[in-house]
This record gives sequence, C-alpha cells and structure tokens, in this order.
Amino acid sequence: QVQLVESGGGLVQAGGSLRLSCTASGHTYYTYSMAWFRQGPGQEREFVAAIRRTGGRTNYADSAKDRFTISTDNAKNMVFLQMDRLQPEDTATYLCALDVGTAIAPSRSNLDYEYWGQGTQVTVSS
Repeated sequence: QVQLVESGGGLVQAGGSLRLSCTASGHTYYTYSMAWFRQGPGQEREFVAAIRRTGGRTNYADSAKDRFTISTDNAKNMVFLQMDRLQPEDTATYLCALDVGTAIAPSRSNLDYEYWGQGTQVTVSS
C-alpha cells in the first residue's frame, strides 16, 4: 500500500523560509512524478510544483517560481519543497502527491496524481 507522509510545516513570519519533506513508501515504481499542491480554507486545491523522478524535469506554478524549489532524493523516495520569501498568501495545507503515469513532463493537474499524503500545515504571519 502506497503511503505518502509529509513533514516540515509550521508557523513562520513573512519573508521567512520552510523546507517541506515527503516520504513515499510501499511502492516499487521507478518512473513517476511527485508534486506539491496546497489548499487553503474554503479554497480549491492548487498546484505548486512537480518533479519527474527520472531526468529531474520540473514544473512550477507562477506563484512558486523564483521562491520555491522542488527536489528529490531518489534513493530515499523523498521529495522536498524549499520555500523562501514566504508570504501570508502562502498559508495553506501542503499536500504531497505521486503520479505513476509515464508522461515525460510532470503534470500540473491534481487529477493525474493517484496517491496523496495527509498534508502539513504552513502558516505565514504578516
């Protein structure tokens, strides 16, 4: 059974940084993408960033470009999201997701991700 477990969320002041981690277990897929989405209270789930395990190709939401960096540790089946210059509008629950499809580019659509973690809360104070 595939499990995704996120960690690293917390409370930070505007302009600060956080590093989120997600560990995937219970699968033997070799070719897949991992992504971060976020969802604020009463809001729809929003794509943040994604990365392809093989080749390292990335995809970022406009809101994340130049501030967030997604990376992986393939040996440990982990994906990270380094978030810098955080702003109050970044406040949300951040969810890790896994897509076992074979597309070359990592998807921005939550419909393409088969497995999800429970999320970790990020709160940015002004």
